[in-house]
Amino acid sequence: MALGDQATLLAYDLPSHGQSGDWDRKGNLHDVATDMGRALLTEPMDLIGHSFGATVAMRLAIEMPEMVRSLTMFEPVYFAAAMEDAPALWETYDAHNSAFADAYASGDMMEAARTFNRGWGDGTKWDAIPDTLRQYMADRIHFVPASAPFLFHDSANLLAGNRFAQATMPTLLMRGDQSSDTTIAINASLEKRLPDVRSVVVERAGHMAPITHAKRIAAEISKFWASL
Repeated sequence: MALGDQATLLAYDLPSHGQSGDWDRKGNLHDVATDMGRALLTEPMDLIGHSFGATVAMRLAIEMPEMVRSLTMFEPVYFAAAMEDAPALWETYDAHNSAFADAYASGDMMEAARTFNRGWGDGTKWDAIPDTLRQYMADRIHFVPASAPFLFHDSANLLAGNRFAQATMPTLLMRGDQSSDTTIAINASLEKRLPDVRSVVVERAGHMAPITHAKRIAAEISKFWASL
């Protein structure tokens, strides 16, 4: 593990991921995921998150700043911030997301998983993914629309007032140079809101860089921690 000699890593699987149970579809999914993380914050810690997980880390940093020493995020999918700054992004996102939305609405979960993976995966061709893994993703693809109340509509009201100012800890915000325009806009929106943030663009990388470029990401985190 790239950071194993620098930190004791405490990780948890999101609902419907890994060894966590499937989400029971009750309540707000982001609230559930955030409460899981909240329970693990026993002292000031360094939070690291990717994609949806990065939005959980971000929320914890805003809501419990006294328990967060530093915050590291790779492409948090907090669309609400970017769309507040540039409402026209809704049209761009809807156009890019139409295939997924249509498949999900029709009940074709396998096709919904395929189109989602095409836009947010690591570039592996769908046919090259084992059948069991494709079925695993299709069975849990409901996670994507269930995340919308927070990711798109800011159900936790983080954009209200000046709540981002509460996250005063040093923050590292990363993205890939091959990521979508929407992702670029999200990072830019968060960069202007966070009080103490440094940004890094990873070359020849997309949304799944923490997997495809793990050593590079770990090196950036290590450098960031050394500066604290």
